[in-house]
Amino acid sequence: MADPVLTGTVRMYGLLAWTWIRAAAQYPVSMVLLALTTAAVTGLDAAAILLLFAHAPRIAGFAAPEVLFLYGTSALAFGISDIVLGTTERLGYHVRQGTLDAMLVRPVSPLVQIATEEFSPRRFGKLVPAVLVLAYALAEADVAWTPGRVAMVPVMVLCGTAIFGGLWVLTGAVQFVLVDSHGASKSVTYGGAFLTQYPMTMFARDFVRGVTFVVPLAFVNWQPALYVLDRPDPLGLPAAARFASPAVAVLVCALGAVAWRTGLRHYRSTGS
Repeated sequence: MADPVLTGTVRMYGLLAWTWIRAAAQYPVSMVLLALTTAAVTGLDAAAILLLFAHAPRIAGFAAPEVLFLYGTSALAFGISDIVLGTTERLGYHVRQGTLDAMLVRPVSPLVQIATEEFSPRRFGKLVPAVLVLAYALAEADVAWTPGRVAMVPVMVLCGTAIFGGLWVLTGAVQFVLVDSHGASKSVTYGGAFLTQYPMTMFARDFVRGVTFVVPLAFVNWQPALYVLDRPDPLGLPAAARFASPAVAVLVCALGAVAWRTGLRHYRSTGS
């Protein structure tokens, strides 16, 4: 049986997002052009990867389709999470301006209000290059496809979306205490999205340990990708780590929820 609170929250999120979408649809040409521009700008990361392969046959031991597979899964997961929860990074602005106080007296979760703020269809343009690149990588990658590997692809995208979503909320909640930490938050979210587009074998082992055990970005797509691509783990972690993304996603989302609720509970209006 569905949780009535969760159902109501999702319904309210949809209603608020649809209100913003209808407002944007009043200017259809502008909406389409903005979406295309967003898609083009987002696709520059894929273009940069292709440019690298124009000068080298492999990057950190990975062929072009394999790196594009990492890009596609990372960009798709991050794009979805950004659409759904990306504007939570504006919390510090609302705290400074005092507008969070107004949100608290409304019969809607402040998280839902901030997450749907200025919701625009142009944000869906971020998904276009990710879907196209992922489709190409799946077709071209030298992978012995089994039912397990096929199932892992949507699982890693869903878990990656949840991990990024949890990080959006967690870094947003930090702004209850550090109001001006907006830039630092971006280093985790946008920086994490860029990092997970490339093989972890490009980076120092200590850094890889950090994004595995501290900020678990390695579970967005790297660990499950090792299973799909049949590659060894440079850290020598057990094979079970390839399947740990769902558990990590639940943990990160739980930490984000606790941090957000704790921040709200201790919030004492502007200046606190």
